[in-house]
Amino acid sequence: MKIALINGDGIGPEQMESARSILYKIDDILDINLEFEEIEAGDSALIKYGKALPDESIEKIKRCDACLKAPIGSSAADVIVTLRRMLDLYANVRPAKTYPTIKALKDDIDIIIVRENTEDLYSGLEYELDDSAIAIKVITRRASLRIAEFAFKMAMMRERKIVHAVHKANLLRKSDGLFALCCREVANRYPEVEYGEMLIDACSMQLIREPREFSIIVTMNMYGDILSDEAAQVVGSLGIAPSANIGDKFAIFEPVHGSAPDIAGKGIANPLSLILSAEMMFEWLSSKDRRCKIAAEMIDNAINNVLRKGIKTPDISGNNNTHEVTSAIINELTNY
Repeated sequence: MKIALINGDGIGPEQMESARSILYKIDDILDINLEFEEIEAGDSALIKYGKALPDESIEKIKRCDACLKAPIGSSAADVIVTLRRMLDLYANVRPAKTYPTIKALKDDIDIIIVRENTEDLYSGLEYELDDSAIAIKVITRRASLRIAEFAFKMAMMRERKIVHAVHKANLLRKSDGLFALCCREVANRYPEVEYGEMLIDACSMQLIREPREFSIIVTMNMYGDILSDEAAQVVGSLGIAPSANIGDKFAIFEPVHGSAPDIAGKGIANPLSLILSAEMMFEWLSSKDRRCKIAAEMIDNAINNVLRKGIKTPDISGNNNTHEVTSAIINELTNY
């Protein structure tokens, strides 16, 4: 099983060094026969090749089973947005859950935001007209049905089978209205799932007031981007926020946050967001190899045990550096 690794920029290489050591340890224990393909992409590739995502890097990624990507700097959109469109990674999955010893607004939060990943205002259709700037919001029936189906299938695998579709159809009657209609159409096929709708502003407020109301939120591209950052802070920090970009045949896993150049090289970067992204990667790969399911469980167990012991980086009120957190997780994996 071949995994593409993108080191990224800023704190990215430090996070990847940590995640790579976790992957090696998992492979040593479970003998999954992981192979790693180092991929050049991001600001360093832009300087070296004149392109943030060289053609050779794209071809290498396509030959892999999945990709684990660290945060990228100013050229991030040229890398991840390009890959999302090229590989049709239409579902952006962003979990937000509480962890031991990390202060959250409420206890027992467990939310997954399922964000449509290919269209909306992020399609990049912007124009200048005289003294005006115009951005076109593209919402299609195909993409809306597809992401709603993804969300409801995910809900069927959870204990709390609840889906909230989030939009602003009271004002954006055509675009958001189409998305809402598609979600209702899919909801009718899943009577076992409790279904509701919320306006984006009301949802933003309710995430603060009572986040435990939610299980799965399905929404459009821009709303999902905003809500997932909010949800990450509700459970304590962007430093524990992983994500997945999933298509029918391929997936890329990455932290939600950026490259944090202000702390790069200081040894205090939180590795958990990328390690949790690796956990999501193993979950996704479990359909190809059942040992990957065990790998995901091992990582989750190790992280929870390390946090219970109070071993964590400064961004989540800890006193440990990146290496100490990584070493503690490896020790837990050894004792699994």
